[in-house]
Amino acid sequence: KVQLMESGGDSVQVGGSLRLSCAASRYDVSRRSMEWFRQGPGKGRVGVALFDTEGTTDYANSVKGRFTISKDHAKNTLYLQMTSLKTEDTGMYYCAAVDTCTSNRLLADRWFDYWGQGTQVTVSS
Repeated sequence: KVQLMESGGDSVQVGGSLRLSCAASRYDVSRRSMEWFRQGPGKGRVGVALFDTEGTTDYANSVKGRFTISKDHAKNTLYLQMTSLKTEDTGMYYCAAVDTCTSNRLLADRWFDYWGQGTQVTVSS
């Protein structure tokens, strides 16, 4: 069974930085599109960053210029580097992977086949 395991969430002050990790097992992170979603308090899941192949990424407008998605082939791990954090970045962050299609643009959550358990990010003023 495919396993996705997020880590790196923490409580930080406005303007701080965090790096989230998504370790995959029984799944090649280079094979299909992967995406980071977040779910804020009382809100639904929203895609924030997508990685398909090297040089193929997409970001939500709210995080452009502040977040960077990347991968490490040797560790079979997807990352999300977050800088200049804002209170509105608060939420549970999920790693998701799709196995039936690929895209160079953000995809809605209905497209994804596999999900991690999430890691909490809290940004305080």
